[in-house]
Amino acid sequence: VQLQASGGGLVQAGGSLRLSCKASEGTVSRYTLAWFRQAPGKEREFVAGVRWDSGTYYADSVKGRFTCSRSNAKNTVYLQMNSLKPEDTAVYYCAATSRIGSTYVPNEYYYWGQGTLVTVSS
Repeated sequence: VQLQASGGGLVQAGGSLRLSCKASEGTVSRYTLAWFRQAPGKEREFVAGVRWDSGTYYADSVKGRFTCSRSNAKNTVYLQMNSLKPEDTAVYYCAATSRIGSTYVPNEYYYWGQGTLVTVSS
């Protein structure tokens, strides 16, 4: 499975962005898909995930602002980010795992996209 993330960019605080991550060379319809982010000098952290049954789970820092969804027909996972804050600035990565359930740990994901940069200005 190859993952290709897109949609990052520069946005002002309070604005919105939508990230997409398309899978190729395999189907991810039965996989848990997630978004992580890594800011400069910080460890990679979990942001949001969607299980194979479309159930979603989020980090506390983004609850109510971000929405994670998937389209199995398009083999794609999305991250709608609203009310962005400067502290959301990071490189965002999509990831996939065959583990069942809500999975928050990067080491439990088998496949990773290349990352897309999100910069939120104050």
